[in-house]
Amino acid sequence: MGRLAILSGDGALPVALSAAHPDALCVTFEGVAHQLTGAVETHRFERLGELFDALRAAGVTRVVMAGSMSRPPLDPAALDPFMIALAPRLMAAMQGGDDALLRLIISVIEDEGFEVLGAHELLDGLTAEAALLAGPEPDVTATADITRAAAILTALSPHDVGQGCVVGGGLVLGVETLQGTEFMLDTVTRTAPHLRRGAKGVFVKAAKAGQDLRVDMPAIGPDTVAQVAAAGLAGIAVQAGHVMVLERDRTIAAANEAGIFLLGQEFEGHS
Repeated sequence: MGRLAILSGDGALPVALSAAHPDALCVTFEGVAHQLTGAVETHRFERLGELFDALRAAGVTRVVMAGSMSRPPLDPAALDPFMIALAPRLMAAMQGGDDALLRLIISVIEDEGFEVLGAHELLDGLTAEAALLAGPEPDVTATADITRAAAILTALSPHDVGQGCVVGGGLVLGVETLQGTEFMLDTVTRTAPHLRRGAKGVFVKAAKAGQDLRVDMPAIGPDTVAQVAAAGLAGIAVQAGHVMVLERDRTIAAANEAGIFLLGQEFEGHS
């Protein structure tokens, strides 16, 4: 088995992967924040050909992409020959949304001879199991809201819309879009009480149907719990086996302290 490379974005996940696999080569990118503190190699998106050559020279055969990565602007003058050849496919994929872009990235990495792994294949216990992980059992209203939110995410899934939805008392209070989970939950927090009709509501997170979980698995963490609590929601339900619980001990402790439930559950229509 060859060496592992961690292509790192921001957040705690690359740090956890580096700790679990100390021999891995850690790679960061110019213009992309990260929290790694050990030895790293920094590369540019404009020069992926050089990155792949460096990985091969370091004995890398397996690659994992972890952490949040924004799309930094590319400098056309800095493109290496590999990226110049890739540019037409890259531009087309960027017009097709995040799923299309990620599928292209996976394809390119695999075409260069590397095996692409998911973080959940490298860290035990990373995903939520089907169980009540924290807090009280959801009541009848919350259970119905979970079912409705999951159905909404299933319906939106073919359109490459986000992976989260908030429903309270049967009313849709928010759907995650390009702006992300934090923006959606902040919107819910600022929703007038009379529009919520007294229902607390739930936040549901699930993978989109057919989503490649190796590079784009949904995740929650302590910050998510804090945002859900601030929004006055009753709890969080995530798709079992398809959503990462980052900093698991802290996340569960935060949910218990806030008095909200954290539930892993199978969702019909999701795979």
